[in-house]
Amino acid sequence: MTSPSLPPSYPPLLHPPPSSNKNLLLLAAAALFLCLLASRNYSAGNANGSGPEKAPASCLPLSRGPAAGVSEKSTAARLFSQPSYPWTSNMLLWQRTSFHFQPQKNWMNGPVYYKGWYHLFYQYNPDSAVWGNITWGHAVSEDLIHWFYLPIALVPDHWYDANGVWSGSATLLPDGRLAMLYTGSTTDSVQVQNLAFPADPTDPLLRSWVKHEANPVLLPPPGVHPKDFRDPTTAWRVVDDDGDAAWLVAIGSKNDSRRRHAGIALVYRTVDFVHYELLPGVLHEVEGTGMWECVDFFPVATTQSTAGLDSSTPAAPGVKHVLKASLDDDKHDYYAIGTYDATRNAWTPDDPESDVGVGQRYDYGKFYASKTFFDPTKKRRVLWGWIGETDSERTDLAKGWASLQGIPRTVVFDRKTGSNLLQWPVEEVEKLRVDGKEFANITVAAGAVVPLDVGKATQLDIVAEFTVNESALANTIEADIGYNCSTSNGAAGRGALGPFGLLVSSAASDLVKRVYGSLVPVLDGETLSLRIMVDHSIVESFAQGGRRCITSRVYPTRAIYGAARLFLFNNATAGDITCKSLKVWTMDSASIRPFDEQDRSSATKLGRTRQSTIKGNNKVKDRTCNEGPTGRKVISELAVGWKNRRPLARETKLKKTAGTVKEKEGSPFSSGRKKRNRGEEEEIERRYRRTRGGRQKLPLSHGGATAAQWRGGGATGDGGTQLTKAAKARVLEVD
Repeated sequence: MTSPSLPPSYPPLLHPPPSSNKNLLLLAAAALFLCLLASRNYSAGNANGSGPEKAPASCLPLSRGPAAGVSEKSTAARLFSQPSYPWTSNMLLWQRTSFHFQPQKNWMNGPVYYKGWYHLFYQYNPDSAVWGNITWGHAVSEDLIHWFYLPIALVPDHWYDANGVWSGSATLLPDGRLAMLYTGSTTDSVQVQNLAFPADPTDPLLRSWVKHEANPVLLPPPGVHPKDFRDPTTAWRVVDDDGDAAWLVAIGSKNDSRRRHAGIALVYRTVDFVHYELLPGVLHEVEGTGMWECVDFFPVATTQSTAGLDSSTPAAPGVKHVLKASLDDDKHDYYAIGTYDATRNAWTPDDPESDVGVGQRYDYGKFYASKTFFDPTKKRRVLWGWIGETDSERTDLAKGWASLQGIPRTVVFDRKTGSNLLQWPVEEVEKLRVDGKEFANITVAAGAVVPLDVGKATQLDIVAEFTVNESALANTIEADIGYNCSTSNGAAGRGALGPFGLLVSSAASDLVKRVYGSLVPVLDGETLSLRIMVDHSIVESFAQGGRRCITSRVYPTRAIYGAARLFLFNNATAGDITCKSLKVWTMDSASIRPFDEQDRSSATKLGRTRQSTIKGNNKVKDRTCNEGPTGRKVISELAVGWKNRRPLARETKLKKTAGTVKEKEGSPFSSGRKKRNRGEEEEIERRYRRTRGGRQKLPLSHGGATAAQWRGGGATGDGGTQLTKAAKARVLEVD
């Protein structure tokens, strides 16, 4: 749907479809603009009404990260020649949202459902409203709308994550145990993968976490730069021809060989989440897309079923797989639908012209670092996306917070088009609707503005259907309709059907003011439909049932509090538009607050009634643990599913094959070796220091050895590693 002549870093160029094809209409994008901008109390002109505002020429997109190779999941505009706008405290206070999740303060960025609670782990800076000191914040909810803040889950307190606890994913195992893989940035900014698990699996709130003694469990493989290896996916389970089960995990990276600048997804095989084998080749690769962050890989049903699928659902008739990557180069999330072949470790897009990074996006506005999870209670797949700011860092510091999570969205395959996904706000958000008003058959002539009496337009949920004058559409030509979002610098040109997309206006000078737009497929027999959610400084829009989505941040200086009003207008130069149906609800605020003791008793009761049964020895011999955020001093024997564990299959033995330790079957999270002493830790850290300023020099096998595998010596002649005597002879502990 995007113009193939544009590089992937640019928004789509909006052109009308050929006159012979009436299945695609740009009117959706036009009407999207008409509704969304109506939620502000002024037009798209500047503060003096003299015309459209343009972004300052000195507005340079720069990384907020303090060091090269750091993925801060954020972009900002630093206006070096522009003075900071004199924001008042009332203006800044108004910008904070009321029914979107965001921390109480400061900067933020692997959801999972566990024992009756939805868990949201997010990248969080507890010290400032700008990027830095990245930890894992933690919040829980029973309905994805009302949230409790919990203590920080993971902090950078080891050499292998000293520069940040970065993105990761949770995997819920069949026996109810939970594995959390995350990227750590070492003292020398080498990106490694680490394993964490709940200190007390019986706690439904997962308030304390333990980092595995074998960390790091994965190092950058040969040929991959140590700063380009991050963001493991949720694992999916596969069974080979011999009936042996294993887990696969994808990790984002890039291939700069021969200046290809290709984004890639590496795949690792594991049976215990501690030992890994790098599979040959890559899951997928697209040249020119750069570093792939926050890779996501999941199945969708293409049949009549609207239910989501568990990540381990195998490829089969009626099942497609979605591959998504967050492009570090342009900070957008791209996806494609294709076919997965587990035996070849390969995924192939259905449409090569709409591949990952060059085709469809989850959202054509401000939306990044997204992650899905499978909700087993409602049999649905839910998408979370991180919404950054488009103001300045100075403003973020003044208001004391930055960024938020978008409304969680259900994700299903669009069976009508067969080529895209449908995203829609989770049904729980409708519980916040209070006062509703309905309008019907409002005709708006070209250039007209119709005020709508719905009260203040600060928190709204809007659902609308439109029709357009067909004769006016037939008389338009391509020159009247085309509008290039990538070169407008925030200025909107009026045409026969109006400017297309979402425009944002503000009198403030220290903002990034972009025009967002996209083609929207409108099939024969469909009316143009839109849903718009407004929550103070964020506007989220969904066209044609979620076939296209646009999210934007808005920072008005006048249309705030009671001055924010809703208008319906037609900014085109020709052609009437009729609003067949318009429903507007005022939205209540969500409850988002710290967890207290009264909530604790309710959670304990809930945990007793909803917890999954874990076979084996389920008694914790010593429940004494520290009160810190990671629970590192947990008991000498934690019996629930960890140290005194029951294997998933028969007793597992190790064998050395081609220089790589493989485990045919095993118990997840078993270390299989004694805990390292301090001398061994220092030796591992010393070897990491050799990587400074260059590519990985460690003696790794093709499979990517764990730290313990190479701690005993240099490389073998076959490219593998020399193992310690203990590692060669060891057998995993079993009951």
